[in-house]
Amino acid sequence: MDTLTPKNDLKMRCFYFGLAIIKFMDKLPNKRSAWVIEDQLIRSATSIGANLVEAKSSSSRLEFKKFNEIALKSANETIYWLELLKAAGLLPPADVDKLLDEVNQLANMLGSGVIKLKKKF
Repeated sequence: MDTLTPKNDLKMRCFYFGLAIIKFMDKLPNKRSAWVIEDQLIRSATSIGANLVEAKSSSSRLEFKKFNEIALKSANETIYWLELLKAAGLLPPADVDKLLDEVNQLANMLGSGVIKLKKKF
């Protein structure tokens, strides 16, 4: 994560996390097995922030909640793909762990927000 990004600005953290994933994927070997993981990982990681941006322009509170739920699901999917990448040994585990730590923090924040939103409805 970029050190200039405020720790409490969820949208910016998601943006920089998606950017970090894109740059990280350039380190993958040029193998068919890596292509599938790369494609899915980039999609799920960038979807987190994209759904938060969509939530901001929601036309209803229910729609706002739904976009936050989708962002949380994307964060959980990203965790899955990073764990798979780590288990496959395609990149150094310590590098993957840094990204896992960040996405787990993002998922926890999103999960907390979704719980609060559900209590309002």
